[in-house]
Amino acid sequence: MGLGGGWEPGAPEPADIDAAEAAVEAALDSGITTFDHADIYRHGKAEAVFGEVLARTPGLRERITLQTKCGIRLAGQDGGPGRYDLRGASIERRVAESLDRLRTDVIDVLLLHRPDPLADPDDTAAALMSLHRQGLVRAFGVSNMGAPQIAALQSRLDVPLVANQLEMSLHSRDWVEAGVLLNTSGATANGFPHGTLEHCRAHGIRLQAWGALAQGRFTGREETPAERATAGLLADLARKKDTTPETVLLWWLARHPARIAPVIGTARPDRIRACRDAALREPDLTHEEWYELWITARALPLP
Repeated sequence: MGLGGGWEPGAPEPADIDAAEAAVEAALDSGITTFDHADIYRHGKAEAVFGEVLARTPGLRERITLQTKCGIRLAGQDGGPGRYDLRGASIERRVAESLDRLRTDVIDVLLLHRPDPLADPDDTAAALMSLHRQGLVRAFGVSNMGAPQIAALQSRLDVPLVANQLEMSLHSRDWVEAGVLLNTSGATANGFPHGTLEHCRAHGIRLQAWGALAQGRFTGREETPAERATAGLLADLARKKDTTPETVLLWWLARHPARIAPVIGTARPDRIRACRDAALREPDLTHEEWYELWITARALPLP
């Protein structure tokens, strides 16, 4: 999302392409080979600068996994309000536009970005299967969807859904707290769709965590006592394990039995490199350390 310059529509600048190339190089140096996009990021400029990087670097496309998303229309796009759109014809049109911007002939994984209440699931599924048959998309997943929505879509597809991307971090903890707040007063305030993690694990759907670095809340921009305490604990653990606080933060996600794959989001080369050990090393957190991070971040004991 951070590639391509500002959020105003238009063409990216040459400096934006250089910045994207530096981010990609930092990722590859850190063992990161999957790149996550969406057609709306920077009004398409994020995909466009990435396509320019691919064009500059022969052989790069074969070394990486390319993922993008469709299904959100920003306010003003096509002359309408901000909305969701998973109509089949719209999906096919957005994929064609993404392929053009990314300067590739195939998308490895296409995610449906948000649920569209007006979409006909049969129409949506038919478009996905058409894209698959044409060889334009290799695999499909969803984003920000719960178990019943995933099951309804899967029942209409001839290929398995492979990913569900959700906001998950040590700051956005509803996904983990939903499982322990049952039969407590806190359950009503938790909006995470119960059973979604279990459904994904049971059906081989990889959980991807967007916002995994918590927008820096524990690694440089702490604002609350709990965030400051958590940042201190992360720093202590990082020193103990000869790594960075960013890595420990991502290990906290990856240590979960679901083997959650963090989407780090940042376009800064230094911050990307700070995540290197999360890609190259197994999560090095004990049972007790994992819980200590959780309890420190929530600033309350578990029920």
